[in-house]
Amino acid sequence: MSSSDIAQPGLGGLLQRHRLRSSFWIAAVEGLLVVVHVFPHWLVFVLAAAGLGAWIYTGRSSSSGLVRQASWILAASQLLAILVPLVLFIAKTIAYAVVVIIAIVALVVLFAERGKS
Repeated sequence: MSSSDIAQPGLGGLLQRHRLRSSFWIAAVEGLLVVVHVFPHWLVFVLAAAGLGAWIYTGRSSSSGLVRQASWILAASQLLAILVPLVLFIAKTIAYAVVVIIAIVALVVLFAERGKS
């Protein structure tokens, strides 16, 4: 059994037990704020870089369980939140490609009909 498997006392232990759920909820709220244009998408990337940096440089090596768990939740939630603008970008790109393909097919059909009459 490793030291990370042992539940920590106090607030650090509470955060450890609920860190995955907390990360998903924070990411969901932040993702919603990106979708409704309250947060610009670039801010999510900046926050993710800052959160990951805080976890790497401070959280991993901290002797405080509270700091370790809070920095992990911050980094994980921000990295999950990055998925929202990425998925939106991919979905928009696919939608544009479909519209272009439909337009090309429509033009081919129109020009094919023109030649018959």
